[in-house]
Amino acid sequence: MSLSLDLSGRAVLVTGGTQGIGLGITRTFLAAGATVVTCSRSDASPVPGAAHRVCDVREPESVRALVDAVVAEHGRLDVLVNNAGGAPYARAAEASPHFHDKVVGLNLLAPLICAQAANAVMQRQPCGGAIVNVSSVSALRPSPGTAAYGAAKAGLDSLTRSLAVEWAPRVRVNAIDVGLCRTEHTGDHYGDDSQVAAIEATIPLGRMARPEEVGHVAVFLASDLASYVSGASIECHGGGEPPAFLSAATKEQQ
Repeated sequence: MSLSLDLSGRAVLVTGGTQGIGLGITRTFLAAGATVVTCSRSDASPVPGAAHRVCDVREPESVRALVDAVVAEHGRLDVLVNNAGGAPYARAAEASPHFHDKVVGLNLLAPLICAQAANAVMQRQPCGGAIVNVSSVSALRPSPGTAAYGAAKAGLDSLTRSLAVEWAPRVRVNAIDVGLCRTEHTGDHYGDDSQVAAIEATIPLGRMARPEEVGHVAVFLASDLASYVSGASIECHGGGEPPAFLSAATKEQQ
């Protein structure tokens, strides 16, 4: 069997695919030859080469209409990338129950809603399909200031493993635990260039990821090269975060 990262002829849906990490993912799938549809809650300028539709991924009816439209136009849905998500900084003690509900809804329940709609189509296709959930390193370590987000992403990793079992063998389900990534919003989250540089110095590979690098992992998981990979959470974080006690000990010795 010939295996490659050529996704020509495959239809891919990327939620939140017009900005940030999602934009990098969209561009990478396009470069691999895929037909890509993006979606967001409001009108956005389509990524060159991709189509765009308005959809609130938290609303089951809106998601079903989106998936139906993709299938009606392209005759199939081969890959879903659950990328839409995020949360503003808020201390858990002060954040309202409504705030927490919204964060969990967007980062955990919305991917499940989208996955259900995509799976219903993929199970009927001879070639099945692949679902890639964009998770976060916040699922793996404490997430102060974004506690509900971290908890939701940990739930997304767990959901990935469960769906991989339930929906096999027709549909593969995997996740990417993404670390710090340079996007157009980096300054809003981490400050000016000097602050970003200080943060990057703590990353073993010496820099934040580029959005396209997350896209490379997504394309791999969607391709035939990953035909026996399901239920996995791939860490894409440049080597992770060295334990704080090591730097503290080093300073103590100086």
